[in-house]
Amino acid sequence: MADNSKYPEYLTSPFRWLMLARVMIVTFLLGLATFIEIMKLESQSAISVSILFNTILLTYILSIIYLLLPKYLPNIITNIYIQSICDIALVTAMVYATGGVRSIYSVFYPLVVIYSVIFLARKGGFIIASIAGIFYGCFADLEFYGMIYPFFADHLSDYPLNAGYVFTRIITHILSFYLIAFLASFVVEQERKTRTLLAEKQGAFEQLGLLHQSIIESVDTGILTVNLNGQIKSFNRAATEITGLSFREIENRKLSDFFIYPPPLQSKFDENGQRSLTKTRFETAFITSEMKRLILGGSVSPLRDPSGVMIGNIIVFQDLTTINEMKESLEKSRRLAFIGEMAAGLAHEIRNPLASIGGSIQMLRGDFASNETNARLMQIILRGKDQLESFLKDFLLIARPAPGIRELLDIRETIREVIESLRCVADWNDRLDLVMSLTDEPLNIRANKMEIRQALWNLILNAVQAMPEGGLLKIEGHLARYGAREGIEINIGDTGVGIRMQDFEKIFEPFYTTRETGTGLGLAVVSRITEAYGGKIHMQSESGKGTRFTIWLPAIDT
Repeated sequence: MADNSKYPEYLTSPFRWLMLARVMIVTFLLGLATFIEIMKLESQSAISVSILFNTILLTYILSIIYLLLPKYLPNIITNIYIQSICDIALVTAMVYATGGVRSIYSVFYPLVVIYSVIFLARKGGFIIASIAGIFYGCFADLEFYGMIYPFFADHLSDYPLNAGYVFTRIITHILSFYLIAFLASFVVEQERKTRTLLAEKQGAFEQLGLLHQSIIESVDTGILTVNLNGQIKSFNRAATEITGLSFREIENRKLSDFFIYPPPLQSKFDENGQRSLTKTRFETAFITSEMKRLILGGSVSPLRDPSGVMIGNIIVFQDLTTINEMKESLEKSRRLAFIGEMAAGLAHEIRNPLASIGGSIQMLRGDFASNETNARLMQIILRGKDQLESFLKDFLLIARPAPGIRELLDIRETIREVIESLRCVADWNDRLDLVMSLTDEPLNIRANKMEIRQALWNLILNAVQAMPEGGLLKIEGHLARYGAREGIEINIGDTGVGIRMQDFEKIFEPFYTTRETGTGLGLAVVSRITEAYGGKIHMQSESGKGTRFTIWLPAIDT
């Protein structure tokens, strides 16, 4: 309290309470004492009562002065000394007006000493105790030597006090002043040290809390906590970014309200009744507010209070969608590399015998052309040979797309060529309604024409085969952006049987087919060719309502 402060700062709390307490105590005690003494002592002179009430009035006046004084004298030490000395003078006046040395109002001296210690510390407390001792000692001596008289005695002969009694009262009061100053300063110092230590601890705790909060909010891993009822109690920044949900949206909500398969929470005890100490790994699907499907993986650990009692669970998770896609892509590449090794050997081992078979059948066909049965059998053999060659070609495309010569071609022309060729296949029927919506702008890419034609052929043929009873075949082509890249988008849709949801993830896998006569290589070839050109393929389908394939390929300037 030894610093200098401005008036509005230090007058707002402790000093205001000091002034209020002074007025309340003086008003209550002096008023009560005056009432009691008037009722008991009918002989009390009007002068002593007048002094009592004048003292109360003076206290009010001084309180107003104390309020205004800091504006002109802002030094806090000086203000407290002035108030303390004035209060000692007021107490002395009350003692004089209520019986002199025998007055019980001398107990107010210690109150002044105590609050002076609070504001002025030990040194100031001892100074005020000394001033209080001087005031009381001088007053007692003046009364003893007859220089002043208490208002209860009319003559000097009525004053019964002796020197020993007065001296004892003076010494007792002075010692009590110093003792109270010492004890009060000890308590105040301890309280001040405790307050300082508490402030330091609180500051350290706040810094630790800020550090903890900064760490939790800075990591790129989602962190959330739940109580034992499974209600979400905290949610960090990374968790908001991953899930797209704010803490306000999910606070006190259940995990099951947001997760398709909620992470397994740990209870206080495991299956054997023992306390659970281990982490639980999990991987689960999550649907964002934008209907994007994520794969989240992480761990669940017990959350305990400082005493070790489990109060909930802490869930740490990350978005594994990209990682899973990379794993799937790596696994797919590994499988295709293996298939490529097989294809290299199979191509050599199968093509040569097929060529021999084809050549031999063609030669025999001329000799046995007159026999209708033989001609039909040879035609069956040739058709089988063509099917094997087509299968082998698709097999090589999916295993190792042919580098070929890349040329500038307009996708629109390739689509028209494929349609003209497909009109001649057995699967095409007159009940198909073809709608083509191709942009007037050239859709140019640099690619191998055979590969692009094969990809479009497979997709359109699949659409035609999905509508054996007829339907709408819609083909669209236009310029489109994918991220920051310019490209060409081709949409091929049908109103056929559609694809079941459980087949979505396997539809592009080699040798996976839902048709009895299919090889399962058509869509796998399309996916392989699209990826080889840095493009993207996407499918939308609903069982019984149709399918829509979208291919995006990077474009080039004309």
